[in-house]
Amino acid sequence: QVQLVESGGGLVQAGGSLRLSCAASGRTFSRYAMGWFRQAPGKERGFVAGISWSGSNTFYADFVKGRFTISRDNAKNTMYLQMNSLKPEDTAVFFCAAGGTMHYYGPNPREYAYWGQGTQVAVSS
Repeated sequence: QVQLVESGGGLVQAGGSLRLSCAASGRTFSRYAMGWFRQAPGKERGFVAGISWSGSNTFYADFVKGRFTISRDNAKNTMYLQMNSLKPEDTAVFFCAAGGTMHYYGPNPREYAYWGQGTQVAVSS
């Protein structure tokens, strides 16, 4: 079992930055590939970025376009999402997720076994 808690969301102006954190409980954090997803009002939950269990491999949604960086610190049981050049359309609830295996960190939410409660990100124009 893995429990996930997101933090770091908030209100920021367009062009600003935020860093989201996802703290995981349990001693097996490093066994899981992980990802970030987001859900805007009235829209389905969508993939943002994924990272392998070691942190050496990452995968991003096209809309990220170099603005976001996913990383993890297995010694701290924490994953991060650095978001720069934020746009109003980035407004959403951001969720972290841990995969059911060590290897999947792609865009299919059904491949992720554990989810946090989400943190709200709001970007004003």
